[in-house]
Amino acid sequence: MGKAKEVPMRRCCGCMQSKPKAELIRICGGEGFAFIDMEDKGSGRGAYLCRDKKCVESARKKRGIQRSIRKEIRQDILDKLFAEVEEML
Repeated sequence: MGKAKEVPMRRCCGCMQSKPKAELIRICGGEGFAFIDMEDKGSGRGAYLCRDKKCVESARKKRGIQRSIRKEIRQDILDKLFAEVEEML
């Protein structure tokens, strides 16, 4: 009998809870840029967010995406990114 496949877990940068990777939105970023990684194949560090408005607001307030990516991102890019994420909810 085969082993059960492990479910990859990631931590939301808003609520800081670990959840299955498939349930979260991945944001890929680097120095000065960030985008929603729909295909989960973007290069660079990634940040994960729950599909919950409270988590998005918390990540914005706590600078969760910048901390997870470990790079500074311009405010106009972040505003656009958060608007795109809120459309997905």
